[in-house]
Parts: sequence; structure tokens; C-alpha cells
Amino acid sequence: MSSLSPRLQLRVAQKQILTPGLVQMVTVLQLNRLELKDMILSEIAQNPVLEDGTEGGDELTPEELQSLLERERVLEPADQSIRDVMDNPNEPRNADTDADIAEFANVDGAHMSAAVQTPAAGEAEAAETPKTESDPFDEIDFGTYFDEYLDPGYKSPASENFEKPSFETFLSSPVTLADYLHQQLAVLLMPEAARDAADTIIGNLDENGYLTASLEELASGGEHSVADVEEALRFVQTLDPAGVGARTLQECLLIQLDSRNARSSVAWQIIQNHLHLLERRQYREIAKGLGRPPEHIQIALSVITTLDPRPGMRYSGPGARIIEPDVYITKDGEDYVIQLNDDEIPQLRLNGQYRRMLDRDTEPSKEVRNYVKDRYQAALQLMKNIEQRKHTILRVCQSIVRRQTDFLELGIDTLKPMMIKEIAEEIGVHPSTVSRAVAGKYAHTPQGVFELRVFFSEAVQGPSGAGTPLLILKRRVKKMIEEEDGHHPLTDEQITERLQGEGIQVTRRTVAKYREDMKIPSTHQRRDRN
Repeated sequence: MSSLSPRLQLRVAQKQILTPGLVQMVTVLQLNRLELKDMILSEIAQNPVLEDGTEGGDELTPEELQSLLERERVLEPADQSIRDVMDNPNEPRNADTDADIAEFANVDGAHMSAAVQTPAAGEAEAAETPKTESDPFDEIDFGTYFDEYLDPGYKSPASENFEKPSFETFLSSPVTLADYLHQQLAVLLMPEAARDAADTIIGNLDENGYLTASLEELASGGEHSVADVEEALRFVQTLDPAGVGARTLQECLLIQLDSRNARSSVAWQIIQNHLHLLERRQYREIAKGLGRPPEHIQIALSVITTLDPRPGMRYSGPGARIIEPDVYITKDGEDYVIQLNDDEIPQLRLNGQYRRMLDRDTEPSKEVRNYVKDRYQAALQLMKNIEQRKHTILRVCQSIVRRQTDFLELGIDTLKPMMIKEIAEEIGVHPSTVSRAVAGKYAHTPQGVFELRVFFSEAVQGPSGAGTPLLILKRRVKKMIEEEDGHHPLTDEQITERLQGEGIQVTRRTVAKYREDMKIPSTHQRRDRN
């Protein structure tokens, strides 16, 4: 039982603890331009001493703030005796006071000069300033006088408050698939029971425009009869885009052909009876099964290729992704200029109106002074972290430009292998810092807009592959497949042999993986069997 008794132990250990300032620095570094803007606006809303630099007001510089914070930290009530001695050095003092001064100097000696105040000098300067007599007419607000007493129906332009329309009213909202179908459904003449069932069907369509639920489920869930749901489905399948409301791919394609008055055509027969052969591109078997010449099959195939297997995607797909470059890389003569995109990003500054709350004479509450002090320190830390983010991104981009000059001049085919570790060693930071600096950020280059991650790629093994990044290798594989003979497509082994003949050591499994990553079908699926 003695082993379970409580005891005290002294132990020496090393731990890595991230301070809140360091955590914020890492967080700010990995934010892109839009995320940084949102983060700054959030901090301005939460921290009263932070404000946008474009707005007017009393500004407080970091140097002035530092002296105020140091003075607040030195001038504690417990240090009043030390302050009196420092202000009156000629008065006699005892040994205890000398010890307190020595200890005080060791702790905060660097801030001693900031604690000394000279109110007499300020009072003398104020006394020397001549007082000017104020004009009584300057105290009258004639604009308000005339607005209120002269004519109640008249308002000066300065006092009028025009309600301007919101900017959101000028933005076009995207039309969803459900909204588009309901607009068409509203002008159709149909029974009310079928109209209610049609609303239920539209609400159960997926993003591709397909009806995934069965008619029985829709009838029981929406309290409709199965006959009403069937009638409603026929109405929905006549709406635009053609093919919406289908339950299978075959039904979707047949609905589109029916909308083109192509029922019972060769294309209709292929989709209805030989869709499995069409998926495997067995066109000769299709011609034999239909008893048609190959020319008719080719005409039907050209019609089938115009059909949309996902008719609802044009209204349900993800909207255009907003990409705003974080860095602009432009060429000026023989040199490249790197500039961060700071447009519409608030320029932070410190509000000087709160400085009086750090003074003990103005604000006697210690809790208020400590709160304002913490807010100022948090604001300074945020401003330093934002500047550190700019400095790190610029240094990383400078290293990228030095190593990828050929890419900036000639294009992506001249991209060179480059590792994050190499850039980190060059600029003297940890590789994780470089990884965060390029994460989710884009650069506007003379060759277009590229993600900064694109510039980092591992080199391929082999005599000629040492200077070839994996991105270029994928482009070579894709180009070989695009230039192949459709009747005799290249296999993964043949592509591997060609690359090895160029001095690039790569395995067949690697080539197959790259092909799958680029969503390129296999050799069997690419073969043209005509």
C-alpha cells in the first residue's frame, strides 16, 4: 500500500509549449487573402483598440503604445516608495529602500526611463500658451437653426439621409434546379393532386436531376396516391432540361431522344436494347444486333454523344470558384517583381482614444486598465504576425522565382523539380513554415494563375528523370495517350517502356496510377472497335 501513497517529486523535463502569440502566427501564415480579410474584420469587431487605417481618428503608433504599456507596468501602488525616491534622488533613504531599488532595477531597469514623468514641464508649457477669446457666433449652429425653425418643409442637403440601395441587390443569385422546374410547373394545366405530387418529386431530385426515391416512398411520405405520383412524374419529365426526373441513365437518354422526336430511331434502339454494348464500345456487335450498316451506327453515335447524362448538373453544380491571387509576379526589364495583393485588406492601426484608460489618474479602476492593456498587447501581436506573414511569403516567392525562371519565361513544360525542404533551408525556416506559407495561395505569373503548390514537385528517378518533376511526367503520359492510335491504344507496359527509353525510371504500376489520377480509361475501354 505504501507504493500508492501520495508523494512529492522534483523532476527536470523539456517541453515544447506554443504560446498564444506563436499559435496565432502559425494560423495567420496559412490563411489566404480572402481568409485573412475575414479574420482581420473579425478581430476589428472583437478588439476595440483595433481599427481600419482608412478611417479617420486619433492614431497611436506602436512606439507610443510600448512606452504606455511599460509605464503602466512600472507604476504599481507597491512601487510608490521607489517612485518617490527616483523622483527625489537628493532625499535621504534607508537600507530597505536601497534594497528595493536594487531589486526593482534588476527586474525592470530597462523600462525605468519610461516611468519618469515631468508634469511641471507640461504645466509650464500650457501656461505659456496665450488664451484666445472665443467668438459667441461660432457657438451657434445656423444649419440646425434654419432646419428646425425657418421652414419645416426644407432640409439642407447635408442633413438629408438618403437610403442607398444595398450592393447585394445588384448581384444575380444563381437559379437552382428546383426553382427552374417550379417556374415551368406553375404555367402547366394539371390537377391539384398531381401538382402537389410534382412538388414532392422536385424536392427529391438529386443534383444530377435523377429521382432516387421510388414512387411508393414518395406516395407514402407525401400522403399522395401512387396514381397521382405517376401522373406527376410524367409532367415533370416533360420539363426542361430534357431528361430531368429520370430514374436510370437509360431512361434519361430516352427522354432526351423523345424530346427530339427521335423515338424508334437507331439511336433509340441502341440505348434501349444495346446500352451495355455501347458502354464497352462494341460497335460491330451493335451493328450485327440491329442489322444495320456501320454508317448508320456512326450517325446514331454522333447523336448519342450530344445527349447529357446529367441534365440537372448545369443548375446544381458547384458555382464558379473565386480565386484571387495572393501574389503578383511581373517582369520588369530583366528582373521579376514580386508584390503581395493587399487590395481590400484592412490596414490595421491602433486607436489612440483608449490611451487615457492606461493612465492611473484618468482611470482609477485596475480591471479596466488591465483590460485595455491586454487589448493593446493583442493588437500589437496581431499586427506583428501579419507583417511576419508578408515577410515569409515574399521570401518564399523570391526563392521560387530564382529556381523557376524557365517556367516564368517558357511555360509549364520547363518546370523544374523543387522540394519544400530546399526552400526552407535556403531562407532559414522550418519546412512546415514553407508548407503553411504556400497552402491555398495562388500567384499571378506571366504564364497565368497557378497555385504555389504547383511549383513544388518531386523529381523522377533515372538519368533523364532527375530534372523532370512528377507533374511533367503525368503530362507526358497524357500526351502519349492523346496521340495514340484508337484501334491499337497503348498499354501501360508500352507507355512504361517508352518512358524508360527516354531515361525515366518508372514502373507500370506507377503509370497506371497516374492514368487513374487523370481519369483516363484503360486500354480496353479506349479501344475503337469499328
